[in-house]
Amino acid sequence: MTTMLRVTEVETLDGHRLRVGFNDGVVRDVDCSFLLHGTLGEPLRDPDYFKQARVDEEARTVVWPNGLDPAPELLHGDNEPATPKRSRSTAIQA
Repeated sequence: MTTMLRVTEVETLDGHRLRVGFNDGVVRDVDCSFLLHGTLGEPLRDPDYFKQARVDEEARTVVWPNGLDPAPELLHGDNEPATPKRSRSTAIQA
């Protein structure tokens, strides 16, 4: 049985970023600029409003006063594409 992912702590950082801690032990700095659109996201553009982020125990994620509550999996990065491995450059032959 897998444990449901939940946010356990949040700290606001500069530039619409959050430091988010999860119940699986992961702590991640998340660029939240993807949330700044639409009716619920627009208020987050104000830095003072953005700083009102808190962990809601019932929702198990970060929330703002207007009800915006991104899924923990989204903040955890579970839906991000894998980072492509960089190939090593080959030596230049003279």
